[in-house]
Amino acid sequence: MEAVIRYLPGLPERTNNVTAAENETPHTSTDYELAQKSAQGDMAAFEDLYQRHNRRVYSLCLRMTGSVSEAEDLAQEVFIQLFRKIGSFRGESAFTTWLHRLTVNQVLMHFRKRGVRMEQTTEDGETPIQIVKGTENPNSMPVVDRIALDKAIAQLPPGYRTVFTLHDIEGHEHEEIARMCGCSVGTSKSQLHKARMKLRGLLRQQNVKE
Repeated sequence: MEAVIRYLPGLPERTNNVTAAENETPHTSTDYELAQKSAQGDMAAFEDLYQRHNRRVYSLCLRMTGSVSEAEDLAQEVFIQLFRKIGSFRGESAFTTWLHRLTVNQVLMHFRKRGVRMEQTTEDGETPIQIVKGTENPNSMPVVDRIALDKAIAQLPPGYRTVFTLHDIEGHEHEEIARMCGCSVGTSKSQLHKARMKLRGLLRQQNVKE
């Protein structure tokens, strides 16, 4: 493990010596090309992948955990896993999709180790309703409103936060969320419904304070 961490780009422990040839990795390379070079031991290519995607990975970890320290640790673990598994990427899907799945799985595995469980409900679940007007597409919200929403999301229970992040922010369907989280579609729908209701109250509280 320590040997891998030492070689991860951007980490203080990194001590790898990059050759002149490795430094010539073109910035116009596709993710697939960089992944293939990384699998062959090209550390400069792996660093390019890291620089392209580390913020996205960290942001997803932060939204799902609501903890800066946990997100930092998990983001690092994602890239350790990426380093180990990069040779299994075949280009059958977009690299971002593959890395996104790897990240989500890493966070969910972290939740399982902590004993976080999805609340079980009937298969039909509850019909999700919208929180408040303007939050139906979080990624397109004004910055100030988005900051308020992110603060509220961080206060959600882990199960609610996970489903809300995967569905409303990352765009996954309930069937896919159910497979990833190991729960029923009804549970996913119910978690989303309750997350939205909880967020509505949290956002109202923030508005009152302001």
